[in-house]
Amino acid sequence: MFEQTFKNIDDILHKDAGCSSELDYVEQTSWILFLKYLEDFEKDRKTSAELSGKAYAGIISPEYKWETWAAPKGKDGKIDHHRALTGDDLKDFVDHKLFPYLKKFKADAENADTIEYKIGEIFSELKNKIQSGYNLREVLNRIDELRFRSHAEKHEMSHLYEDKIKNMGNAGRNGGEYYTPRPLIKTIVKVVAPAIGNRIYDGAVGSAGFLVEAFEYLKASKNLSTGDAATLQKKTFYGKEKKSLAYIIGTMNMILHGIEAPNIVHTNTLAENLADIQEKDRYDIVLANPPFGGKERAEVQQNFPIKTGETAFLFLQHFLKILKAGGRAGVVIKNTFLSNSDNASVSLRKSLLESADLHTVLDLPGGTFTGAGVKTVVLFFEKGAPTKKVWFYQLNLDRNLGKTNPLNENDLADFLRLQKTKADSENSWTVNIADVDKTTYDLSVKNPHKKDEAALRTPQEILDAITALDNESVTILNTIREFESYLQSIFANPGEGWVETALGDICKFVRGPFGGSLKKSIFVADGYAVYEQQHAIYDQFDDVRYFINEAKFKEMERFELLPNDLIMSCSGTMGRVAIVPRDIKRGIINQALLKLTPTKKILNTFLKYWMESEAFRNALKQYSGGAAIQNVASVKILKEIRVPLPSVEQQKRVVDALDTLRKETQRLEAICQQKLDNLASLKQSILQKAFEGGHTASQPITQSMAQA
Repeated sequence: MFEQTFKNIDDILHKDAGCSSELDYVEQTSWILFLKYLEDFEKDRKTSAELSGKAYAGIISPEYKWETWAAPKGKDGKIDHHRALTGDDLKDFVDHKLFPYLKKFKADAENADTIEYKIGEIFSELKNKIQSGYNLREVLNRIDELRFRSHAEKHEMSHLYEDKIKNMGNAGRNGGEYYTPRPLIKTIVKVVAPAIGNRIYDGAVGSAGFLVEAFEYLKASKNLSTGDAATLQKKTFYGKEKKSLAYIIGTMNMILHGIEAPNIVHTNTLAENLADIQEKDRYDIVLANPPFGGKERAEVQQNFPIKTGETAFLFLQHFLKILKAGGRAGVVIKNTFLSNSDNASVSLRKSLLESADLHTVLDLPGGTFTGAGVKTVVLFFEKGAPTKKVWFYQLNLDRNLGKTNPLNENDLADFLRLQKTKADSENSWTVNIADVDKTTYDLSVKNPHKKDEAALRTPQEILDAITALDNESVTILNTIREFESYLQSIFANPGEGWVETALGDICKFVRGPFGGSLKKSIFVADGYAVYEQQHAIYDQFDDVRYFINEAKFKEMERFELLPNDLIMSCSGTMGRVAIVPRDIKRGIINQALLKLTPTKKILNTFLKYWMESEAFRNALKQYSGGAAIQNVASVKILKEIRVPLPSVEQQKRVVDALDTLRKETQRLEAICQQKLDNLASLKQSILQKAFEGGHTASQPITQSMAQA
């Protein structure tokens, strides 16, 4: 019903200079969808009030209602194009009147669990990025076609929105953090088995997948009374989220699934000291997939008894503390948690086993999380009595998981069946904690029913696997050649619309402050961040070492780093470039960085790719008289460098092609590693077959190898 509408909206946003990725498409679609939802929500409330003989006071003032500014209708029920704003008039209204009006709802709301508060919170966290008022008008017209009135309409809308969230996993460096495979979430919810009346919590809520699936599970668990429905709406689902975009998407996802005013708080969960958590703050159920691979600052680690920079390990401590006695949890975590030998990992495993019953560990195969590149396990535990036995289940599938072959519910059916009785099988076994080494508390997944892969696979099977990888490599190489040829044709024959433009004409440059103005004596424990060269070199903005207070920040506000700016390292390791993410902590650049703010003429992604190219390096040398300039970058020189600049639409096509080339190259690297692993297995398999009698005197090893 609505799928084509979503595709049309993406096509419109793809043309707009302000939207450069799937992340932008989802963000911009979300705020417009939310306002259309509010329109239908108010109509339903008004109808209910009239049926009860009551007056209804609307949430939104008449001049800001959807039907007034977004989709004014004529007598024929169609949009009245004479009254509907468009172009610059529409953009000015949205940016300078609508958004400021909606932001005020947060301050005026009675409490945080109202729809009014959510309106204010959402519109305080985002801005309209659609630069063309004509594109915005097209999007509004499309969104107006959507309906949120019937159950079927809401159901389809929620599923389409989930698909958009899933697509974000392929968009950008951090896209995958927004999406946990829904079959896995449903399985975790079934094992934890929440009941109506339980308070359910996710402290790393992301797109709210766990809370949404728990809501669907509970709705289907019984015929809901009026009291049950009210409990599910107001007193059941709670979440916290640090990042702005994820907060907005999670809130919108819950609303589309039928929770009118989600109890999601925009905050850093790990900033809360565990010692401050009281009984009233605790929950019956925890369902979560905390971010893996993150690093937390030393001051954040002070909130936890076990100090570690690993974000997921801090979250696990938080979940253990915030569960009620008898509370149940299902938490996804990297599989290395079970075996890491560092002091923090050992202490955390000991704490988990002593304070909770870790009754089940589900070992997931690689590829479960598309693009994450890590193996994970799910920990199921109940707070209270210590662990005596752990039931392990190793999910062994007869295929490789990936984007085109994802995890499905049928893959997990055997796990769900066996988990009820914790029975032994080819893929499951039980470990007695009494047998675990108390110096390491090592819980590594070691299936006693499986021999090593090398022992199970014959040389022929391994050679067949290598051949399959070779075939896959050929396919990838053909794709790379196709896109490389496409890019060559673009740059060799740019055609009309390409202009050699000085970098200074399409970017605003700000070089970091002189070193003397950022002495270590002015730094404080927390406050506004000071971004350094390492953030450009490693393209990672979470780990901040230095902070300044508000007074110093205001004094140096011209050096503030804003989302979608670029930063370039301009001393030492010179020329490394990174795009500033949306959820960056507010702060300034230091003396070793250069800030570039692109104009509407150039996409930041296009500019980043160009500045990473040899063409830029050569131009830098040319404009600097041939010197390599290894230690300092001159702003004057940079401004003079000429950029081959096509139209924004052409830039997007170039960026899409380069993104594809990057992803395919990464796939090829992974295949090469698999081939190396298979070659190592081949050596072991041949030796094993030889010495276990796989070769006979009448069939020499060399002959067997030749046959293989």
